[in-house]
Amino acid sequence: MDKYLGDDDKTARFEAMAMPHLDAAYNLARWLTRNQHDADDLVQSAYLRAFRFADGFRGGDVRAWLLTIVRHTYYSTLRDGQAQRGDVSFDEALHGDEDDSADPAAIAASRDTGRTVNAALAQLPQAFREVLVLKEMDDLSYKQIAEVTETPIGTVMSRLARARKQLLAYLKHGEQDGI
Repeated sequence: MDKYLGDDDKTARFEAMAMPHLDAAYNLARWLTRNQHDADDLVQSAYLRAFRFADGFRGGDVRAWLLTIVRHTYYSTLRDGQAQRGDVSFDEALHGDEDDSADPAAIAASRDTGRTVNAALAQLPQAFREVLVLKEMDDLSYKQIAEVTETPIGTVMSRLARARKQLLAYLKHGEQDGI
């Protein structure tokens, strides 16, 4: 009987530790997989791994630890050939919260802007997209991003600067093309 109480305690501790970061994990998974269903599967697999190894967590930044597991799970899945290739860009208008009382023209303009930014973001190389999502959407520090991506802080800063520059170029090119 005590064994089951221990499992319940572990589950409760894990939920308290990990669940506040579920949105950040899903956001990263969504941008990595570029497919809603694959992102759901990825987050589920990553959280199962995190739960299995939660006893090995020795403190520090829980969110960075979880996002590292999401990232590793994604790359493991790719390496093992389990990933399905879906090239669906994330559409904030479909997945974000909306204020029903907002002006319809403002909602339409916001959707168009969101689609344009998402399309430009999807064109970025994976390493650039990854650091940009972690910084701008998940609000991680350079140190946290370096931990998640297992790269030096200088590399993170360089990739972020290059990603922003390339994203801006894509957005400007899109405006000139009437997109």
